[in-house]
Amino acid sequence: MEKTYQNNKDSDYTEKLKELGQEFNYAKNSNYYWSKPDLSLLYGTPLYDAASDSQKLALNHLYWVGNYNHTAVSEASTSIYNMVTSGVFRAVGGYETLCDELDFETEQESYHIRTFQKIGYKSKMAIVGKTILGNSLYGKTAKDNNSWLNLLIPQPVREYFTSSQGSSPFSIQRDNTLSAIAKTMLSNKKQYYSQYLRNLEEKGEPIPAPADGLAGRIAPRHWLRFFTVHWGMSPFMACQYYSLRYTANAILKNQEYPYVRYYRELEQKGEYIPAPTAVSYYHLLDEAFHTTISQTIARDMYKDFPKPTAYEKFISGSIVYQIQRNLLSGLSGVLPGRCVYDDQMLMLFYYKLLKSPLFEMETKEALDWMEKCFCQEHEGYQTGLKYHQSLLELMRRLFNRLDYQWAVNRNMGIMAAGASIDKAIQNNIPVFKEFKKSVLAQDS
Repeated sequence: MEKTYQNNKDSDYTEKLKELGQEFNYAKNSNYYWSKPDLSLLYGTPLYDAASDSQKLALNHLYWVGNYNHTAVSEASTSIYNMVTSGVFRAVGGYETLCDELDFETEQESYHIRTFQKIGYKSKMAIVGKTILGNSLYGKTAKDNNSWLNLLIPQPVREYFTSSQGSSPFSIQRDNTLSAIAKTMLSNKKQYYSQYLRNLEEKGEPIPAPADGLAGRIAPRHWLRFFTVHWGMSPFMACQYYSLRYTANAILKNQEYPYVRYYRELEQKGEYIPAPTAVSYYHLLDEAFHTTISQTIARDMYKDFPKPTAYEKFISGSIVYQIQRNLLSGLSGVLPGRCVYDDQMLMLFYYKLLKSPLFEMETKEALDWMEKCFCQEHEGYQTGLKYHQSLLELMRRLFNRLDYQWAVNRNMGIMAAGASIDKAIQNNIPVFKEFKKSVLAQDS
């Protein structure tokens, strides 16, 4: 940890990322691919094959924007949980260097987030403009935050943590009850309760819980608050959180490393390197240290503490099971690297995209193309399967070594079972039929 901390400080690329974000001009980067074409929206689908060269460039750029919009919110979550868990490690004592590293990572994440947002906003406004902002089809609900539709809706990261807590008497009672259960079950560890959470309680503020990003997909916000009490009270559970953070690191690396390879190819050929490609390159260099820390804490450091109780094993097993089910359980044929089945929110995003100035389709044409992309086999599913298998290998590399985890979590059984193109298509057919029905009802 000392070596990683020193190396991270010595090779910090946050200033370079800040500069790239501030100086970004979409027009100067619009005529170049930002990655190999397979990291593009709709890649391998019949619609992609029919798209013009300019549309393919835009789909390549929008994939980058969507991916890093998602990453920005996930890194905001990381910043919160860094503070939650470092409070536990400081209370234990003897982990000062680690806590300094986590503080430094949190500072780095703030630079990363700003850069992603600046490039993302300028790019999506240049490509699709303001014509499809908003959600007229389903109405604005909390569920909308959990979708790729946010790629087209600018929203400050802080809103994902400060809104929609739930102020009804039932919501408040539910959250208080869940918190009391966690504290009761961990009462012999109350001396380690994170100062960060103590400070929030003293101010009467709720435990933060994201509505989007990777953490936002794991479970409803009241359950995330429940899990956060565990991560902020038990040294073992604080370490267990880093198996979740490693999951986020692995998902990012699985999609980001191809950008790094592309950067190096362009560099070797002496060709122009688009600013977003450079951002991906420098970001991975920073994140490599974060991944090392996640892996070290999750795989080795938990052994510093007493063996987990049956209750702690149950909670940690439940969390990882939820991750598999909600983040890693399927394939997408239209969004390379997404290891979960397509849903109506994703379909709504593509519907709006096809009706945007980029494609200018009428309703019937958009729905016909969507049916071909979501409900028929094509190369896009093969691309998704390739990224799925790569991520599965990364996940098993860590979880196979966590002796306290359930067998289905150690071998990533749910994730492995989702590696089926036929299952993905059979899932999409009824979902698309319901989506199409909603669209036509809205238009009638």
